[in-house]
Amino acid sequence: MFAVIKTGGKQYKVAADDEIVVMTLEGEAGAEITFDQVLSYSDGTTVQVGAPLVEGATVAAEIVKQTRGPKAISFKKRRRQNSKRKRGHRQDLTVVRITDILLAGQERRPREARRARTTPAADAAPAAEAASA
Repeated sequence: MFAVIKTGGKQYKVAADDEIVVMTLEGEAGAEITFDQVLSYSDGTTVQVGAPLVEGATVAAEIVKQTRGPKAISFKKRRRQNSKRKRGHRQDLTVVRITDILLAGQERRPREARRARTTPAADAAPAAEAASA
């Protein structure tokens, strides 16, 4: 299951438990946020494409941390003029973890249920031990 969302003037293809880096959003680490601008949605069998947005679809996320991007240096030099200028810039960014993709009428899972999610490898290990015994 994935969705395409729009934030900060850019589009991102996201799925549950993905971490993406977006333009700065207000909030502290651990804060819950919601992206309302969902451009398309797919659950593996059906695809919904909005015109321009999918009605009632939202993407729930959690802010992981506020950070800054790499330094971009702007250097200008005019030859033989004894003139040069150097400026640097670092963009403010936010790291976001996608928790849920919700369609109209669906509710978010409680925070405990999202954190208790197990990996397929962890589920297969006990089954393999039981089969070999």
